[in-house]
Amino acid sequence: MTYDLTGKRIWVAGHRGMVGGAVVRRLASEECEVITAGRDVVDLTDQKAVHAWMAQTRPDAIVMAAAKVGGILANNSNPVDFLYDNLVIETNIAHAAHENDVGRFLFLGSSCIYPKLAPQPIPEDSLLTGPLEPTNEWYAIAKIAGIRLCQAYRKQYGRDWISAMPTNLYGPGDNYDLQSSHVLPALLRKFHEAKQTGAKEVVVWGSGTPLREFLHCDDLADALVFLLKEYSGYEHVNVGSGVEVTIRELAETIAKVVGYDARLTFDATKPDGTPRKLMDSSRLHGMGWNRGRSLEEGIADAYRHFLRAEGVAA
Repeated sequence: MTYDLTGKRIWVAGHRGMVGGAVVRRLASEECEVITAGRDVVDLTDQKAVHAWMAQTRPDAIVMAAAKVGGILANNSNPVDFLYDNLVIETNIAHAAHENDVGRFLFLGSSCIYPKLAPQPIPEDSLLTGPLEPTNEWYAIAKIAGIRLCQAYRKQYGRDWISAMPTNLYGPGDNYDLQSSHVLPALLRKFHEAKQTGAKEVVVWGSGTPLREFLHCDDLADALVFLLKEYSGYEHVNVGSGVEVTIRELAETIAKVVGYDARLTFDATKPDGTPRKLMDSSRLHGMGWNRGRSLEEGIADAYRHFLRAEGVAA
């Protein structure tokens, strides 16, 4: 299956987020028209507004990157927001897409959809085979519902809709707020601020032993465009780098990129989350996509964008 993007009107929902912005950048090299709409144009939690806007705009395809996202602290503190908001956004967009005969729909999930103790690397078929990680189950349940919704439209109405499951992401446009960010951007900010203030230590949540996989958002965007063109299947597809590091190793790599050798202190009173999370991306790689950059190279790019956004010197 090949879906030709030439001349197509493609709506990137959530274009102001890290992933949506990366998809917009990647689609700029394709011969298609990229459609975007901020909250000032259409409120994605308002069903009537979403239907009216889509009926007027008539996209040919949608990349569904709009979501309420956050780290462990944000998920634990705001379970209603992460469950309700994401359910409303994805159901509003999917239903309006069906009503307006949108031919292609690419839904983005998250690696947190998998059971806490899933086999490693995590294959796509481990979905719903065990309990979720409690610290982010609200977000995960919403994303699982989104995957099943795409499959339901495919099964009942023959819609050529697909889902992709990214691993942990980072890069330009990331959230660096220490109260709501994920581990990589949080550590990047912590090391930068330690360098600026001359602090002797950087505190890392948890034991530092959990294993994680990270993918630069621009690499994800390239994989998503590849799937939009080349994949048509019922099952969701994992998108990962295939490389895992401990949180300690991640912190050490960030310290190297930032250029500041602070002492690492691990706060064992904070949760570790899932002990290990590596995606099995062999299905995607078997289709012919495997173009991720190294972690150090990717973090260096993220740090350059962070400095530019903050308007500060290295």
